[in-house]
Amino acid sequence: MITMALIWLAILLFKLFYTLKRLGVSPCASAIKPADVTIMQPILSGDPALESVLGSNLHHLPGVCFLWLIDDDDDEAARITRQLMLRYPQCAIAIQRYSAAPEGVNPKLFKLEQARAQVTTPVLLVLDDDATLSASSLCRMLSGLNDNALVTALPWYRAAGNTASRLLAQFVNDNSAMTYLPLLPFTRPLTLNGMCYALKTQVLARVGGFAPIMRHLTDDLALATLLARARVEIVQSTATVRVQTSVPDFRRYCRQMHRWFLFATLLMREKTAAVNAAIFMLQGLHPLLLWAMLVLTLRGGVAEAVILVAVLIVRYAALRRVQARVSDEIPAHPLLSVLSELLQPLHLLHAMVNRTIYWRSRRYRIFSNDRFTSL
Repeated sequence: MITMALIWLAILLFKLFYTLKRLGVSPCASAIKPADVTIMQPILSGDPALESVLGSNLHHLPGVCFLWLIDDDDDEAARITRQLMLRYPQCAIAIQRYSAAPEGVNPKLFKLEQARAQVTTPVLLVLDDDATLSASSLCRMLSGLNDNALVTALPWYRAAGNTASRLLAQFVNDNSAMTYLPLLPFTRPLTLNGMCYALKTQVLARVGGFAPIMRHLTDDLALATLLARARVEIVQSTATVRVQTSVPDFRRYCRQMHRWFLFATLLMREKTAAVNAAIFMLQGLHPLLLWAMLVLTLRGGVAEAVILVAVLIVRYAALRRVQARVSDEIPAHPLLSVLSELLQPLHLLHAMVNRTIYWRSRRYRIFSNDRFTSL
């Protein structure tokens, strides 16, 4: 068990060192002004926090242009967006409505591709409708932007008041920085965070917009691959974006985790064996070692229990240090944190055997990233 604990500790310290090193880098000033930015948001109603999240962006980013993309049949989204336009008359807001995407076409990318012709600013920022971006994070993202780059943000979750939401948020807050940042000194980002990214409109036009990837379900992975082929740099910023999604029960929690882990398997399909080995060592091995140490402790004696407690204390201290650097609003839930890590192998197994996902009100059968059907 000591050997397992030492391997576990070595992986943790590696990730901790390079994550904190990256978080400690100060951004440069940007010549790009908020008025040069259009925030494009595909909007789908159904989340109780939708109105407050959209309103928060309007409040914190008054100088930015907003382009809201809603479905023709989404009357609730139309009502919410109209109300916000009236409430924030000082903000530049445009609303576009679109018909349903054809079969086999990503609904988000379908709207983004049609709407990009409406963007007149030099910079386009795509932001999910459950994400809130602060003015300081926007400036940090713009500071990393150049004429041949896409800059993506670092997500953290604000949980609702129930246990299912807190467990989902714990997974993101435990893993976001420690997944996206540690490998940056050694390789370019493996993908991008589709919740929030910015690039110059001329860069997007150069690669053909979103049209080449509209038949890919995982839009972030598909866009990252498209840009890499065009030799466009992907910059993983330490600018944070706060995500707030209501998870009413554990059934919805399992659906969300299933979707994320299924998308992770699609990413791994496109990577080399060496990259997949690195992913396993840094992300997949940790929960398996924790499971093994837990089982040995239950079957063993005092020595095993002492080692496990020491491991958990080190784990807690490391995660809290990283989380404090990401946002001082992230709360500590040590028991949920351990539970979240132990559940990860089960979520992965579920994603490998069940290729049907739920995406809010939609249901898809996934065959590959560029082949899926609505059910």
